[in-house]
Amino acid sequence: MLTETQQTTPHRWAALGVLCASLLMVGMDLTVLHVAVPTISRELLPSGSELLWIVDSYALTVAAGLITCGTLGDRFGRKRMLMTGFVVFGLASAGAALSVTPGQLIAARAALGVGGAMIMASTPAIIKAVFPNDRERSVAIGLWTAANSVGVSVGPLLGGLLIEHFWWGSVFLVNVPIVVLAVLGGALLVPESRNTRPHRWDAVSAGMSAAGLGTVVYAFQQLGERDGTQPVVWGTALLGVALLIAFVVRQRRIPHPLLDVAQFADRRFSLSALCILGCYGAYTALLFLLTQRFQLLSGYSPLGAGLALVPLALANAGGAATAPRFAARWGRRYGLSGGLLLCALALVTFALFGTTGNYVALVAAGLGSGAVMTLGSDAILGAAQPERAGEAGAVQETSFSLGAGLGLAVLGTVLSLVYRSDFAPVPGASSRQWDTARSSLGAANEVAARAGGRVGDGLRSAAGHAFDAGFAVATGGAAVVLALLGVLVWRGLRETGCRRGSD
Repeated sequence: MLTETQQTTPHRWAALGVLCASLLMVGMDLTVLHVAVPTISRELLPSGSELLWIVDSYALTVAAGLITCGTLGDRFGRKRMLMTGFVVFGLASAGAALSVTPGQLIAARAALGVGGAMIMASTPAIIKAVFPNDRERSVAIGLWTAANSVGVSVGPLLGGLLIEHFWWGSVFLVNVPIVVLAVLGGALLVPESRNTRPHRWDAVSAGMSAAGLGTVVYAFQQLGERDGTQPVVWGTALLGVALLIAFVVRQRRIPHPLLDVAQFADRRFSLSALCILGCYGAYTALLFLLTQRFQLLSGYSPLGAGLALVPLALANAGGAATAPRFAARWGRRYGLSGGLLLCALALVTFALFGTTGNYVALVAAGLGSGAVMTLGSDAILGAAQPERAGEAGAVQETSFSLGAGLGLAVLGTVLSLVYRSDFAPVPGASSRQWDTARSSLGAANEVAARAGGRVGDGLRSAAGHAFDAGFAVATGGAAVVLALLGVLVWRGLRETGCRRGSD
């Protein structure tokens, strides 16, 4: 077994290939469902609430389980946690593919989230253990982040390709052969590592963190669905925040905390986690919104929508892979703040000029987000103590998952509010048709198709204008947040006193 102070293993780059393949798979599952939603709606006939759970239960479960899985991996073995995650992910993928009711699919997606949390919490800790050299670890993190980013980016493309030739369950079944290869590769190439001085595992803290994170993500999800008009949404959010505050207080008081919150006093650690949360949230929300825009307004097929996002995927992978070399020459401070500002500029371009043919903005968003994800991940792992690498990896991946869930909820809520307020009256449309069309872009398309004629054309036109107005406000708001975050990082890392090439 690899200890925390041993030299790197001879097969470390091959082991990294296994880890990258696993993150590619986990990333794909976050977005592969985007293009399958219309088909699932037709075949399983879920209610609006059930459809929301089908989409969000995966990210919700991942976010809720990461810290617990990271600390358990530190204690019982990170390879063991990784291999268990592979098995759970494979079985859950088969279960999702064979689901015949919305409830079965929701349960399978939640189980996928459990397996995803095991994998995502283990892989950064294993990289930390097998790559003790700072320069090699930076390159490894770049490749690993690129794999995750590519998975997220190509998910819609893969989903569109599968749905055009097979049934919707194929978007999940494709995971099974990848899992089989990952299990074989992991057993042969990935070394075991763990915290050599483990403390007693605090089950109460684990429950508080999972419940708190899960409740907060769920509250934001409901906020996006119900516009915050029901008190239960705000009550749920306050409950989640209270649980997280209680979790932090407990960690500061017990002798062996589940999460060493003192790590966040390190500016590199806290700012990097914030960078990942903000940038990844904007990136995944942009993916989802563009996929809907391409299919429901521009008339793209599922495969066509996926192909339209290829420039974003390639640029994201390129930014992730080249960021370590840039940081080695100019410093992480330049890389993080520059990546955030580049993303902000791309989002401003989308807000001002729309999405049609805007490939320069797609490439800029991909490059900037890829750089931020890589450099932020490397900074979090580099700032952590070796024996708590799994915990640091869990914080890092929690930033990714919370960013995905909150980014989609917040920007989706903004777009939905503007969409409804800007949906113009349509001559000849009944009040019921108009109200239904204002509820969502998908509903507008269905009502327009049934109405036909001038009324149908009018509903489509009104929906297109309202959606584009909401898209502009959402992307413009996200640009402001990322720009402010870039300034914060520039000022915050300036005073750390670290040498060029590290910060």
